[in-house]
Parts: sequence; C-alpha cells; structure tokens
Amino acid sequence: MDRTPTILEKSLSGLSYLTAGMVGFLWLIVCAVRRTYPSTFGLYHILQSIFLSLCYVIVNYIFWWLVRFLSLIPFLNKIIRHFVLDIFNSPVLFGYSIMQCLIYGVIIYLAVFAFMGLYSYLPWFSEVIKSNLKG
Repeated sequence: MDRTPTILEKSLSGLSYLTAGMVGFLWLIVCAVRRTYPSTFGLYHILQSIFLSLCYVIVNYIFWWLVRFLSLIPFLNKIIRHFVLDIFNSPVLFGYSIMQCLIYGVIIYLAVFAFMGLYSYLPWFSEVIKSNLKG
C-alpha cells in the first residue's frame, strides 16, 4: 500500500495485537499530540487490533449471557454445562483449552505478520478495516 514500514511501526503494530490494542491506542494519542498521522501500515494494524478486541469482548459477553440463560432450562442445563465446561474449557494443549488455543493462535498469527512488516488477513475483519482506511 505504501512505503516499507520502519522498525518502530512494525514493533508498535505487533505489540498492539499482543496488548489487545492498548499500545496502538496509546500510539494514536501520541500521534495526535504530535500532530502527525500514523502510516497506513501502522494504522491498519492498530485499528484491526482494537476492532478485534472490541468484537471479542462483545461476543464473549453475549456468549456467557446466552449460556447463563440456557442453563435455566431444565434439560438444556446439563447439555450446556457439558458442552461449555467439558469441551471448550478442559485443558487440551499445555493446560490451555480449545478456545484459548484458537484465540492465542490468531493473536500470534497477526502479531508475527505485523512484526514482519506484512499486512495480515482475517476474513471480514481485514475487509472492514481496509474499507475504512480507503475512504
């Protein structure tokens, strides 16, 4: 999209994923105070990390609200408890559950691509960010 990203841009972009967008948010504040505009590369990764973090919080909140609601139904409560607690939350790999492995895998993928200076791709999320950067 634009020039080759600098080491600082790569580092801030990768750290933005690892800190759930906090480093990127702080960098946006620094850029606003300095009255500079971050590069397209940095802005892409910062916005994507913040957007993913917000989506994760919203989906997690809705999921646990739904689990609590469905656990009130007499027959479904045992099925839900087995499905959520035994399948999703039981340790699978080095003490991490299936969902934790999936989430950490996505975060590591995105952070590694950012540290390498490449644009990572996550279906739907990356397209939303690219469309917001264009216009």
